Amino acid sequence: MQPRATQPNGNHRLQHHHPYYPTTSSSSSSASFKGCCCCLFLLFSFLALLILAVVLVIILAVKPKKPQFDLQQVGVQYMGISTPTSTSLDPASTTSAAATSASISLTIHMLFTAVNPNKVGIKYRESKFTVMYRGIPLGKASVPGFYQEAHSVRNIEANIAVDRANLMQADAANLIKDASLNDRIELRVLGDVGAKIRVLNFDSPGVQVSVDCAIAISPSKQALTSKQCGFDGFSV
Repeated sequence: MQPRATQPNGNHRLQHHHPYYPTTSSSSSSASFKGCCCCLFLLFSFLALLILAVVLVIILAVKPKKPQFDLQQVGVQYMGISTPTSTSLDPASTTSAAATSASISLTIHMLFTAVNPNKVGIKYRESKFTVMYRGIPLGKASVPGFYQEAHSVRNIEANIAVDRANLMQADAANLIKDASLNDRIELRVLGDVGAKIRVLNFDSPGVQVSVDCAIAISPSKQALTSKQCGFDGFSV
Protein backbone atom coordinates (compact mmCIF):
# COMPACT_ATOMS: atom_id res chain seq x y z
CA MET A 1 0.00 0.00 0.00
CA GLN A 2 1.41 3.37 -1.01
CA PRO A 3 1.61 6.02 1.66
CA ARG A 4 -0.88 8.88 1.36
CA ALA A 5 0.73 11.94 0.07
CA THR A 6 0.58 14.72 2.56
CA GLN A 7 1.22 18.41 2.03
CA PRO A 8 4.04 19.88 3.95
CA ASN A 9 1.84 22.29 5.95
CA GLY A 10 -1.07 19.96 6.55
CA ASN A 11 -4.36 21.51 5.55
CA HIS A 12 -3.31 24.43 3.44
CA ARG A 13 -5.69 27.32 3.53
CA LEU A 14 -5.44 30.33 1.33
CA GLN A 15 -5.04 33.44 3.44
CA HIS A 16 -5.78 36.89 2.12
CA HIS A 17 -3.35 39.58 3.36
CA HIS A 18 -4.77 43.09 3.72
CA PRO A 19 -2.39 46.07 3.31
CA TYR A 20 -1.28 47.63 6.62
CA TYR A 21 -1.56 51.39 7.09
CA PRO A 22 0.32 52.70 10.11
CA THR A 23 -1.75 55.11 12.27
CA THR A 24 -0.45 58.68 12.68
CA SER A 25 -1.00 61.22 15.49
CA SER A 26 -1.31 64.28 13.22
CA SER A 27 -5.08 64.58 13.58
CA SER A 28 -4.95 64.16 17.35
CA SER A 29 -2.10 66.69 17.67
CA SER A 30 -4.03 69.22 15.62
CA ALA A 31 -7.09 68.79 17.81
CA SER A 32 -4.97 69.13 20.94
CA PHE A 33 -3.33 72.32 19.63
CA LYS A 34 -6.70 73.86 18.80
CA GLY A 35 -7.96 72.97 22.25
CA CYS A 36 -4.93 74.62 23.90
CA CYS A 37 -5.38 77.78 21.81
CA CYS A 38 -9.04 77.94 22.76
CA CYS A 39 -8.20 77.52 26.44
CA LEU A 40 -5.53 80.25 26.29
CA PHE A 41 -7.89 82.62 24.50
CA LEU A 42 -10.56 82.08 27.13
CA LEU A 43 -8.00 82.54 29.90
CA PHE A 44 -6.66 85.82 28.49
CA SER A 45 -10.18 87.07 27.83
CA PHE A 46 -11.14 86.32 31.41
CA LEU A 47 -8.03 88.08 32.76
CA ALA A 48 -8.67 91.12 30.55
CA LEU A 49 -12.26 91.35 31.71
CA LEU A 50 -11.14 90.94 35.32
CA ILE A 51 -8.56 93.74 35.00
CA LEU A 52 -11.12 95.98 33.30
CA ALA A 53 -13.62 95.31 36.06
CA VAL A 54 -11.03 96.11 38.75
CA VAL A 55 -10.05 99.36 37.01
CA LEU A 56 -13.68 100.40 36.64
CA VAL A 57 -14.33 99.69 40.31
CA ILE A 58 -11.27 101.75 41.30
CA ILE A 59 -12.28 104.61 39.01
CA LEU A 60 -15.79 104.63 40.43
CA ALA A 61 -14.35 104.59 43.94
CA VAL A 62 -11.84 107.36 43.21
CA LYS A 63 -14.26 109.48 41.14
CA PRO A 64 -11.61 111.43 39.22
CA LYS A 65 -12.19 115.14 38.64
CA LYS A 66 -10.72 117.37 36.00
CA PRO A 67 -7.54 119.23 36.97
CA GLN A 68 -7.69 123.00 37.31
CA PHE A 69 -5.10 124.89 35.28
CA ASP A 70 -5.27 128.68 35.45
CA LEU A 71 -3.14 131.66 34.48
CA GLN A 72 -2.70 133.48 37.77
CA GLN A 73 -0.23 136.26 36.98
CA VAL A 74 1.27 137.95 33.94
CA GLY A 75 4.31 140.18 34.34
CA VAL A 76 5.39 142.50 31.52
CA GLN A 77 9.17 142.62 31.53
CA TYR A 78 9.56 144.54 28.28
CA MET A 79 7.44 145.84 25.44
CA GLY A 80 8.59 147.90 22.48
CA ILE A 81 7.16 148.97 19.13
CA SER A 82 9.23 150.16 16.18
CA THR A 83 8.57 151.36 12.64
CA PRO A 84 10.95 151.65 9.65
CA THR A 85 11.43 155.36 10.46
CA SER A 86 12.16 154.85 14.12
CA THR A 87 14.05 152.03 15.82
CA SER A 88 12.78 152.98 19.26
CA LEU A 89 9.26 154.22 18.86
CA ASP A 90 7.54 155.69 21.91
CA PRO A 91 3.90 154.52 21.63
CA ALA A 92 2.62 157.42 23.75
CA SER A 93 3.94 160.02 21.32
CA THR A 94 3.13 158.18 18.08
CA THR A 95 0.31 159.57 15.95
CA SER A 96 1.01 157.90 12.63
CA ALA A 97 -1.72 155.32 12.18
CA ALA A 98 -0.96 154.87 8.52
CA ALA A 99 2.30 153.02 8.93
CA THR A 100 2.81 150.35 6.34
CA SER A 101 4.75 148.11 8.69
CA ALA A 102 5.72 147.85 12.32
CA SER A 103 7.37 145.36 14.62
CA ILE A 104 6.70 144.49 18.23
CA SER A 105 9.12 143.15 20.81
CA LEU A 106 7.68 141.64 23.94
CA THR A 107 8.82 139.71 26.98
CA ILE A 108 6.22 138.53 29.45
CA HIS A 109 6.41 136.21 32.43
CA MET A 110 3.43 133.96 33.13
CA LEU A 111 2.60 132.12 36.33
CA PHE A 112 0.18 129.21 36.02
CA THR A 113 -1.39 127.33 38.91
CA ALA A 114 -2.24 123.65 38.62
CA VAL A 115 -4.70 122.28 41.18
CA ASN A 116 -5.22 118.54 41.56
CA PRO A 117 -8.44 117.85 43.50
CA ASN A 118 -8.22 114.08 43.06
CA LYS A 119 -7.24 111.29 45.42
CA VAL A 120 -4.69 110.12 42.86
CA GLY A 121 -1.82 111.78 41.02
CA ILE A 122 -1.89 113.48 37.62
CA LYS A 123 0.83 113.18 35.00
CA TYR A 124 1.11 116.24 32.73
CA ARG A 125 2.83 116.15 29.39
CA GLU A 126 4.70 119.08 27.86
CA SER A 127 2.36 121.99 27.16
CA LYS A 128 2.79 124.82 24.65
CA PHE A 129 1.26 128.29 24.74
CA THR A 130 1.03 130.90 22.00
CA VAL A 131 0.62 134.68 22.40
CA MET A 132 -1.40 136.28 19.61
CA TYR A 133 -2.30 139.80 18.48
CA ARG A 134 -5.49 140.08 16.42
CA GLY A 135 -5.16 136.44 15.37
CA ILE A 136 -1.47 136.75 14.44
CA PRO A 137 0.91 134.48 16.42
CA LEU A 138 3.78 136.46 17.93
CA GLY A 139 5.64 133.89 20.03
CA LYS A 140 5.44 130.62 21.92
CA ALA A 141 6.27 129.29 25.37
CA SER A 142 6.55 125.71 26.57
CA VAL A 143 6.06 124.13 29.98
CA PRO A 144 7.90 120.84 30.61
CA GLY A 145 5.88 117.81 31.64
CA PHE A 146 5.60 117.03 35.35
CA TYR A 147 3.85 114.80 37.86
CA GLN A 148 1.50 116.28 40.45
CA GLU A 149 0.64 114.55 43.69
CA ALA A 150 -2.91 114.06 44.90
CA HIS A 151 -4.64 116.99 46.62
CA SER A 152 -1.87 119.43 45.80
CA VAL A 153 -1.32 122.86 44.24
CA ARG A 154 1.67 123.56 42.04
CA ASN A 155 2.95 126.76 40.42
CA ILE A 156 4.37 126.61 36.90
CA GLU A 157 6.31 129.45 35.30
CA ALA A 158 6.75 130.20 31.62
CA ASN A 159 8.27 133.03 29.60
CA ILE A 160 7.29 134.27 26.16
CA ALA A 161 9.86 136.35 24.29
CA VAL A 162 8.89 138.07 21.04
CA ASP A 163 11.79 139.60 19.12
CA ARG A 164 10.69 142.16 16.54
CA ALA A 165 7.68 140.32 15.19
CA ASN A 166 6.70 142.10 11.97
CA LEU A 167 3.16 143.27 11.30
CA MET A 168 2.12 144.54 7.91
CA GLN A 169 -0.27 147.29 6.78
CA ALA A 170 -3.59 147.18 8.60
CA ASP A 171 -2.25 145.17 11.55
CA ALA A 172 0.67 147.57 11.96
CA ALA A 173 -1.70 150.53 11.85
CA ASN A 174 -3.95 148.91 14.46
CA LEU A 175 -0.98 148.19 16.70
CA ILE A 176 0.25 151.78 16.59
CA LYS A 177 -3.28 153.09 17.12
CA ASP A 178 -3.83 150.78 20.11
CA ALA A 179 -0.52 151.82 21.63
CA SER A 180 -0.61 155.57 20.97
CA LEU A 181 -4.28 156.44 21.33
CA ASN A 182 -5.62 153.79 23.70
CA ASP A 183 -2.45 152.82 25.56
CA ARG A 184 -3.88 149.32 25.51
CA ILE A 185 -2.74 146.33 23.47
CA GLU A 186 -4.92 143.27 23.73
CA LEU A 187 -3.28 139.86 23.41
CA ARG A 188 -4.50 136.30 23.68
CA VAL A 189 -2.67 133.40 25.28
CA LEU A 190 -3.79 130.05 23.88
CA GLY A 191 -2.64 126.57 24.77
CA ASP A 192 -3.60 122.96 25.37
CA VAL A 193 -2.74 121.22 28.62
CA GLY A 194 -2.60 117.44 28.29
CA ALA A 195 -2.75 115.15 31.31
CA LYS A 196 -3.30 111.57 32.40
CA ILE A 197 -4.80 110.48 35.71
CA ARG A 198 -2.65 107.77 37.31
CA VAL A 199 -4.36 105.00 39.31
CA LEU A 200 -2.24 102.16 40.74
CA ASN A 201 0.59 102.87 38.24
CA PHE A 202 -1.93 102.77 35.39
CA ASP A 203 -2.44 105.88 33.28
CA SER A 204 -5.88 106.81 32.03
CA PRO A 205 -6.43 107.79 28.39
CA GLY A 206 -5.13 111.24 27.55
CA VAL A 207 -7.32 114.14 28.65
CA GLN A 208 -6.98 117.75 27.62
CA VAL A 209 -7.85 121.20 28.95
CA SER A 210 -7.75 124.11 26.51
CA VAL A 211 -6.62 127.44 27.96
CA ASP A 212 -7.75 130.73 26.40
CA CYS A 213 -6.73 133.92 28.21
CA ALA A 214 -7.33 137.48 27.03
CA ILE A 215 -4.85 139.96 28.49
CA ALA A 216 -4.39 143.71 28.00
CA ILE A 217 -1.04 145.47 28.37
CA SER A 218 -0.30 149.18 28.79
CA PRO A 219 2.79 150.02 26.70
CA SER A 220 3.43 153.27 28.57
CA LYS A 221 3.27 151.62 32.00
CA GLN A 222 4.84 148.36 30.82
CA ALA A 223 2.24 146.58 32.92
CA LEU A 224 -0.76 144.27 32.70
CA THR A 225 -4.10 146.08 32.96
CA SER A 226 -6.60 143.22 32.67
CA LYS A 227 -6.80 139.43 32.42
CA GLN A 228 -9.70 137.09 31.68
CA CYS A 229 -9.26 133.34 31.24
CA GLY A 230 -11.62 130.67 30.06
CA PHE A 231 -11.50 126.91 29.64
CA ASP A 232 -13.44 125.08 26.98
CA GLY A 233 -13.76 121.85 28.89
CA PHE A 234 -12.12 118.59 29.74
CA SER A 235 -12.05 116.27 26.76
CA VAL A 236 -10.56 112.88 25.91
